[in-house]
Formats: sequence, C-alpha cells, structure tokens
Amino acid sequence: MSEKAKIILQGKEHEFDVIVGSEGERAIDVRQLRDQTGHITLDAGYANSGVGTSEITYLDGENGILRYRGYPIEQLAEKSIFVDVAYLLIYGKLPNSAELTEFRRGLTYHSMIHEGMRHFFEGYPSGAHPMAILSAMVCSLSAYYPDCLDPNSDVDMHITRVLSKVRTIAAFAYKHSIGQPIMYPRNDLNYCANFLHMMFAVPAEEYKPDPLVVKALNMLLILHADHEQNCSTSTVRMVGSSNANLYASISAGILALWGPLHGGANQAVIEMLERIRDSGGDYKKFMQGVKDKKERLMGFGHRVYKNFDPRATLLRKMADELFPHLGIKDPLLDIAKELEQIALADGYFIERKLYPNVDFYSGIVYRALGIPTNMFTVMFAIGRMPGWIAHWREMHHDPGRRIGRPRQIYTGAVTRDYVPIENR
Repeated sequence: MSEKAKIILQGKEHEFDVIVGSEGERAIDVRQLRDQTGHITLDAGYANSGVGTSEITYLDGENGILRYRGYPIEQLAEKSIFVDVAYLLIYGKLPNSAELTEFRRGLTYHSMIHEGMRHFFEGYPSGAHPMAILSAMVCSLSAYYPDCLDPNSDVDMHITRVLSKVRTIAAFAYKHSIGQPIMYPRNDLNYCANFLHMMFAVPAEEYKPDPLVVKALNMLLILHADHEQNCSTSTVRMVGSSNANLYASISAGILALWGPLHGGANQAVIEMLERIRDSGGDYKKFMQGVKDKKERLMGFGHRVYKNFDPRATLLRKMADELFPHLGIKDPLLDIAKELEQIALADGYFIERKLYPNVDFYSGIVYRALGIPTNMFTVMFAIGRMPGWIAHWREMHHDPGRRIGRPRQIYTGAVTRDYVPIENR
C-alpha cells in the first residue's frame, strides 16, 4: 500500500500520494490539491516544488553527490570526453564505438553555419556581449531549419545541429569582437580541439591545440553539462512545454543563464580575485571583511550543495596540473588557494557551509586557457547544451506532459470603479 500524506484544511482531511524516487527522494504529489481543496502551494523560487520526474541527473547537495544517468561525475570528468557525456545525457546510455563514431561524424558534418548567418555578426557592434549574440543566433537557426516547427521532423538532426553549431557561433562572435578573421571549423579536429582552433587560430600561421588544454576543456564542459532543475534548465522546459521548437527553447535557456546569479558567477569570482590583487593582495583582510559583512565572497556556498561541490575538487586538481604545464604563474590562483584554506579552517565559514563551488575554479581555469572573461558565460552555455537538450527531449517524450502554468496568490487591489481622467 502506497504511503499517503494528509493535509487538514478547514477541518476536512485530504490525502495525497507520496512519490519515492530511485535514490529515495520523496515528494508529496499535489497535482490534485487545487481540485480537491481550492488551495495551491506557495513556494517562491520553487525550492520545494518538483517540476516532475526525470531520469537524467541525480543531485544530493547534502552529501556532495552529482551523477549523470547514474554515473558519478568524478568518473565521467576524469575518464570520458564531452561528446561521450553529451550522448549519455541526451540518449540515456554511454555510446558504443559505432554509436560514438556516428555521433561524432554528425557533429563534424554540421559544424558549419549557413553563410547567410555570417552577415548577422557584422550587424552587431564590436562591444556587444557574446551572450546576446549567442542567444539570438541560436534562435535564428529555426529560420534556417524551418522543419523544426513540425513535431514530426527529425529531432535527432536538430539536436546534432544545435550541439555542433553552438561552438561555431560562439567562436565567430569572439572573433568579431576582437576584429580578427573568422576561422572555419576543421573536420580533422574533435569537438573541443575544433572550438579552440576557431577561437585562437589565425590565417597567418598554423595552430595546434595543446592536448592538455583540450583535456581541460573537455573536463570543464563535462562538469557543466547538467545540474538538474536549475534556473536555465527549468526555463528550457517551461518554454518547451508550449511545443516551442528546440532552437527557441535553447535560446531561452541561454538568456536565463546570462543572469549574474546563475551563469555569470565565475566571472564575478575573477573580478573579486582581481580586486584583492589590485588592492595589495591582502586576502586575510578581505576574508575578515567578509565576516564583518563589508565584502561579498563569490564562488563559495551553493543553493543546493550544503557540504562540498565535487566539481570544484576536480577543477582544483586540473588547475594544479595545467598551470605548470603552460608555464603560467597567476597570482589569482595563489589568492584563490589562500581564500580556500581560510574558508576550510575558519569556523565562521564552516558553520555557514561556505565551501568552494564549481564557479570558484572554473573561471581561473578558463583564464589559463586564454578564454576572456566576457566569454565565461558562453562557455557555460556550450557545456550546458547537452543537459538542456536532454531535458527538452525527455519532456517531449513524457505522455503526461502539460504546458507550464504556475499559479499565484493575488495581493493587489480589490474591485474598484474606473475614474475618468478629469476626476483623478
């Protein structure tokens, strides 16, 4: 017999089913709450509300656990590649050799964008934020592939297109912003190496991506590939619930990610570290300022993780390997490590569970790869693409799918009569 939850309203008892997930997560199914009681739940930020069930990502913030389709993030980040993980998230299983080869072939074949889209870049000012360009260009793909408006079109083809072309669009936007010639993708390079080529190659000389840099980029994208029902993923699902096409839904996710409270956090970390460096590098004084509520500590703590962020541990290890290899001595990394040591030893930060999160080290590693600060959120979007696609696809395969339509509690004026302008 299934477990029930009881709610007593105005002396009347109501029962609702308790749903239990595969990892023991529990939820009260209140889908019939309004019909039965006339009441709704009020949950600002949806921190206690489930949008539905999902088989994609398991996240246990209290214990620092993140798994994609059951696979621990630590194993995927250290042993896999981004394209492999993208296939896993989207299609539910790790690809075999033949499947991976075919998936890679599709990503390579569809890396070009329509030549007509090149003129779009010329219409943007050089100082335009690359996220504005990325979101607009991704949405514009629906104009070049209008069959996406047909629910019976080849969805897998659209998935391959957007996952491949997003890196080309991002790299083209960067080249336009610095006044360099656009570099076309190369079919002999893999996903991450191709992106680095389009970002940093110039026509005048040969460019060979560093294998460790490619490895680091693969790890960064894998660590950002999905994170359950966050702001941007929920936005993709909300927009997609109206039967909006994949490109429009992904574009909406990019815009949600653009917010500094979401995808812009690693940029805020770099700016914080630069401020400490420029003021003399006194990290102890800064951390005391945080305790005195005079400074804001970026990159520590998380809405979900209440222990530690496993992604931050992986990136710290990667930074320790990458910096000596590239011969980089970045004072920001030294300051970051000192801040981390203080936070891990000081009771003030321990009590508040302010542990380093993925944003704390991702910006430093991106910086080492030569990615400019204003491109950090774009990199986040490229990494998150498989997760957005997976959730959009899962939702469209759900027979119980309904259009998103949250309720509200109205607190405005009660009924009043219109007043002519001469009497106001």
